[in-house]
Amino acid sequence: MTKKNKKNQILSDGQYAMIKAKLRDLFENNWGRAYSHKQLMKKIGLRDSKSNKALTEILNTLESEGKIGRLRNGNFRGQQSEQVVIGVLDQVSSRLGYVTTDLSEQDIRVTGYNLKDAFHRDTVKVMITGKSKRGDRLKGKIIEIVKRNRTEFVGRIEILPRYSQVVPDFKKIHTNFFIAVGDEGGANHNEKVIIKIKEWRVGQTPQAKVVKVLGVAGENETEIHSIMAEFGLPFSFTSKVLKEVEKIPEEIGPAEVNNRRDFRTIDTFTIDPIDAKDFDDALSLKLLNNGNYEIGIHIADVSHYVKPESLLEHEAIERGTSVYLVDRTIPMLPEKLSNGVCSLKPNEDKLTYSAVFEINDKAKILNQWFGRTIIHSNRRFNYDEVQQIIESAEGDFANEVIILNQLAAKLRKRRFEQGAINFETVEVKFDLDKNGKPLGIITKVRKEAHKLVEEFMLLANRAVANFIYQGSSANAQNKISQQKERVFVYRTHDSPDGEKLANFSMFARRFGYEINLGTGNVAANLNQLMSEIEGKPEQNVLESLAIRSMAKAKYTTETKGHFGLAFAHYTHFTSPIRRYPDVMVHRLLQHYLEGGKSTDKEANEEKCVHSSEMEKRAADAERASIKYKQVEFMQLMEKKEFEGLVSGVTEWGIFVEIIETKCEGMVRLTDLRDDFYEYDEKNFSVVGKKTKKTITLGDSVKVRVKKTDIDRRTIDLEFVDV
Repeated sequence: MTKKNKKNQILSDGQYAMIKAKLRDLFENNWGRAYSHKQLMKKIGLRDSKSNKALTEILNTLESEGKIGRLRNGNFRGQQSEQVVIGVLDQVSSRLGYVTTDLSEQDIRVTGYNLKDAFHRDTVKVMITGKSKRGDRLKGKIIEIVKRNRTEFVGRIEILPRYSQVVPDFKKIHTNFFIAVGDEGGANHNEKVIIKIKEWRVGQTPQAKVVKVLGVAGENETEIHSIMAEFGLPFSFTSKVLKEVEKIPEEIGPAEVNNRRDFRTIDTFTIDPIDAKDFDDALSLKLLNNGNYEIGIHIADVSHYVKPESLLEHEAIERGTSVYLVDRTIPMLPEKLSNGVCSLKPNEDKLTYSAVFEINDKAKILNQWFGRTIIHSNRRFNYDEVQQIIESAEGDFANEVIILNQLAAKLRKRRFEQGAINFETVEVKFDLDKNGKPLGIITKVRKEAHKLVEEFMLLANRAVANFIYQGSSANAQNKISQQKERVFVYRTHDSPDGEKLANFSMFARRFGYEINLGTGNVAANLNQLMSEIEGKPEQNVLESLAIRSMAKAKYTTETKGHFGLAFAHYTHFTSPIRRYPDVMVHRLLQHYLEGGKSTDKEANEEKCVHSSEMEKRAADAERASIKYKQVEFMQLMEKKEFEGLVSGVTEWGIFVEIIETKCEGMVRLTDLRDDFYEYDEKNFSVVGKKTKKTITLGDSVKVRVKKTDIDRRTIDLEFVDV
């Protein structure tokens, strides 16, 4: 301000600076909102005529500087800065979060009041305010909630004399919710409820109302419904969808049979888990006159029944996938289709979409054919039955099973030689009583029967992807028109990040395994490690860590490869009853076989992105249900001592995986009374300040259960000795 202007100042420099600062905070913290001159006076607490005139001067100055803009009606609004970006909030605690954005290579750290009223996974507009003291992290403040990730939450209600509050289940929600008298929705104290946000003003507790009562906390049905609500999983199909499904005929007309290749006279069977209800796939085997084998991989022809633009189609797209919780399945398709019309039940004619291969005894593919078929399954096997046939060489279709198993072994051997990674993760299942209470934990072991089915499904998926990408090949019995590119749905898996692999190498070293993943053949080195740890206590921990170091597989129209399987091109063709992308694959394949032109890439990519998101949601919900049952089971084990392995170390606690039950819990640093332990991030350990006692990743420890929390699905442990 010039000296001349300064003489004409209405207020002191300090008063001008204070008003300017208040205006700046008001516009930044209420991004996009416009205010009249009168509203601004009230908002920043100005009352006298001098302040009114000073405000006019300051507004004119801010407008000339481009900090604010004047609207046609005379109101003022903050101008967008180049330092304002949109991203998604990952909330670590009530006082700390990080905003990830495509426009910034690093996350933006947001703390305290600057988190405003944002929840975890909200899309937010954040203003970059500078860098941390060390200069290695961007800092920012949230100035607008662009889109709520969700407005409904699940939690346990606590009825208090003058109001109620809901404690949320989800760990990433770091605040309770205020429930006014009359908004309890008929809920009783300690019941699980679904609430909907009414209002959340910065600095206050968010207000909500109960929209649904789920039941008594701790009961199986209540807790599973809580998980379903937490992840936005559907509880049922709408009446309109079910009415549409009822009109689908169960009979197969002769005209439809005539349009398909008939496999009903060829020996065919399904192999599935003992408790499976929907059968996506079947295998057939025929010995050819030239001594080769014709192997059919027959997949339920869901696309025949789920028509484009139908209500059923829209429902399948929205769900994206079936979800397998510990005690139930939330299907992508209604039961009439998933367990009935589409399911490849034995002794029934079924419509299928097939990949048929001529294979010699060296497991070399000589010819292939894709198209619509009809089958008649002769036998429904479960995995245990097939495993018994493999081991004894006796039983129904023993010759066919033995041949298929021998060919599968050769295909698998070749796949690993070409660079596929052999992950054999431990799968946890529960023995539940009729009320859903866990009686025991069962770890599933993959045997040859599982690998037999897996290998032929991989063969079909890979062959379909290659066929579409290449157009045709010398040994393909059906051709498609040559085009530069045919839009298709691929299943891709990027190469792992070098830094993550280096970190995993250090993890493995903590368990006593020397592995160099920085150079050479990554797959061969990983497979060597997987072989060394098989059957050892640390197998589950290291396999889980290895998988976490890998990139995430996804659906996309981009023609990228699959690192984990070492395939140049790969898709999902074999499970359309439970995965919507497989339905897309069937439709696109048939479209191109009929000579159709390439389809809309953008529309297909949008469905791919949604399907990947729904797949992640399903996986998260499945993990949550497993964790819930693990916590419930470990409630019965309090004070019992267990052998464990340190599976993770953080600044607030030590994660331990119990070897016997495969359950993971935490020993909190605040519970260690023998010393004050400090976190050593570089060495994945905590160190006692006085004693220098070190607890590090991979250590064998003895623990007991100290406390379990069903709501938060956590297990607190304590060391018996270190």
